[in-house]
Amino acid sequence: MLTSNRVFAASNAAALINYSATYAVGFLLSLYLQYIRGYEPIAAGTLLLVQPVIQVFIAPISGRLADRMQPGHVASVGMALSAICLFGLATLSEKTSITAIIALLAVLGVGVGLFSSPNTTAIMGCVKAKFYGSASAMTAMMRSLGMMLSMGAVLVVFALIMGSTAVTPTIFPEFLKSLHLIFLAFGIFSAFGVILSLSRNRC
Repeated sequence: MLTSNRVFAASNAAALINYSATYAVGFLLSLYLQYIRGYEPIAAGTLLLVQPVIQVFIAPISGRLADRMQPGHVASVGMALSAICLFGLATLSEKTSITAIIALLAVLGVGVGLFSSPNTTAIMGCVKAKFYGSASAMTAMMRSLGMMLSMGAVLVVFALIMGSTAVTPTIFPEFLKSLHLIFLAFGIFSAFGVILSLSRNRC
């Protein structure tokens, strides 16, 4: 299916890119809020709930949209919104307003919500019924692999820029530099994903 079905291959690649670029956002922002902004863990976690809560409400809507129009187009809009959020997060500083962070998390929630259901619809809709099990397994694998790649990229950048030193006020500049680099790379990766997502054709 990967070699003979363009939509299936492109949709799975788009899923891999989406999860690779967005999965580590919660982890990185939790560190930023606690170390740079001085938030308690429970307060940081509560603030980060903005993204998944919005995603929960958007996903069913995007699923219905995917039934009425080309799901690849809906998914592409979602990934584009995610890219915008990631580029915005690449500008974080000690003085970034909490309102701006909440707004970016809301955009990410809408973006991921618009992407996930339609992209899955595109994958399942371009294969024969007898391949539904294999297609579903491939989608799950792309999600898991994307999550691992996302966290792996974070650890590599942290190791290269901060080494094995604990995060203390003396290395906050290096920590912020790491965040900027990671979010910028994720944003560029997502922008490429938008192009890939738009390139898929109907089965």
